[in-house]
Amino acid sequence: MPLEIVTIPCLKDNYAFLAHDKASGQTAVVDVPEAAPIIAALQQRGWTLTHVLLTHHHWDHVDGLAALLADHPATVIGAAADAHRLPPLDVAVSEGDTITIGADIGTVIDVSGHTLGHVAFHFPASSVVFTADSLMALGCGRLFEGTPAQMYASLAKLAALPPETLVCSGHEYTASNAKFALTIEPGNAALISRVEKIETARAQGRPTVPSLLSTERATNPFLRSDSPEIQANLGLSGADPVAVFTEVRRRKDSF
Repeated sequence: MPLEIVTIPCLKDNYAFLAHDKASGQTAVVDVPEAAPIIAALQQRGWTLTHVLLTHHHWDHVDGLAALLADHPATVIGAAADAHRLPPLDVAVSEGDTITIGADIGTVIDVSGHTLGHVAFHFPASSVVFTADSLMALGCGRLFEGTPAQMYASLAKLAALPPETLVCSGHEYTASNAKFALTIEPGNAALISRVEKIETARAQGRPTVPSLLSTERATNPFLRSDSPEIQANLGLSGADPVAVFTEVRRRKDSF
């Protein structure tokens, strides 16, 4: 049975996620921007927290951890490469390591770029990947520490997952990302349709996260360096995909 996923809005525009295995009762939370909404979600469902998965060290993904653990002790898991600036870890992991939640086995993916040591957690049996600030809905994280080549390689790993994979990313940035995406690939019919759905969802106060990987591959400009329209619009027809990605990221930074 696949993990049950719950999206929890936190802070101004962050998301945490619960991943619950019904058979065993084990429950993981992915990132802890603040404790109160996560505690409320656990109590509402009668779930017991057993694991905390941390994607990277930025304050808006870890600041609620101490308060959460005070009420809900759990095993804290994060990247070995980021352990020196993460909260104390019980288990330090690297790319290719596995994490078991109930009967589901997740794999750690190094997605450095936004930060060095950023990881994603892919649970193939549940068709879900927790990407935080690497691959985002219609976007990708700003490159605070990594290079464009690093981020391109990280996104390529995620794009290669099965198309039915649910992408659980860390922020409600989709509407602003959509406006930018339309400047990069205005003729993309799938993107135009998606933007309409995003506008409707946000007008109704509904999250636009998670999203399907197939949708990201069809509409997210950071996964579409091979698009002839994008290349032409950037004046980079036939260019190396990393160069195309680099220019898209540069334009987003000043958008």
